[in-house]
Amino acid sequence: MRIPMFATAAAAAALVALAPAPAAAQLFFYNPDIKGGPIDPSDPIVGEPLPGATAAEQRANLLWNLRAALNVAALQCQPDSHGAEKKPSFMRAADNYNGFIAHHATELAAAYQALGKYFIRTNGPKGAALFDQYSTRTYNGFSTTSVYGFCQIATADLKSGLRVPKGQLVPFAAAHLRELRNSLAPSADRPLVYNPYLVQVPTLPNLTDACWNGNDELTVRCGGSGSEGTAKGKKRRG
Repeated sequence: MRIPMFATAAAAAALVALAPAPAAAQLFFYNPDIKGGPIDPSDPIVGEPLPGATAAEQRANLLWNLRAALNVAALQCQPDSHGAEKKPSFMRAADNYNGFIAHHATELAAAYQALGKYFIRTNGPKGAALFDQYSTRTYNGFSTTSVYGFCQIATADLKSGLRVPKGQLVPFAAAHLRELRNSLAPSADRPLVYNPYLVQVPTLPNLTDACWNGNDELTVRCGGSGSEGTAKGKKRRG
């Protein structure tokens, strides 16, 4: 399975060491109510703060956080090869991630270069090491082993992202990063409104002695079809 990454060797090694265990399989009868909405690249919810960053560097930060979230999904939201944790195969997290990265390679590579230059510009010789630390913290910020809503949202965003034209990834990231962040909060399924496996027990009519006529027929007033006889209230013959 190929999951390409634009990262330095040090950052890649750190990510391997800190890679989270696969999350338990998640399936909802009803999609969790996870709030979304557009986000500005300078919004603190995007991720690590970048003091003194230009507008272009803020956009690069937005893209790198989106990429980190989807990379975590590719690692966590897939069937486990050892069979310990079975995820729904329809999510196709790793395959869609590889396609997403290939499709948007130019924009993601530019974001990586812009962020690397930002850390060098603002931190001098320490910039490369600080960039590695930033990347590790960014990935860890999306790591989860017990929150089920994340896989549902992230894999849906991967599928949608494949349809985004090249060069338009920033608007897509601005539209979806908030819901990715919010999906990290625990969410539970709603109670089923309809359960097709529930056995429906019919309501029984009144079967007291007063409801039977002289011919042992259940009378109309009690839900049967028998007429009211003169022997109302007669005890039924057993």
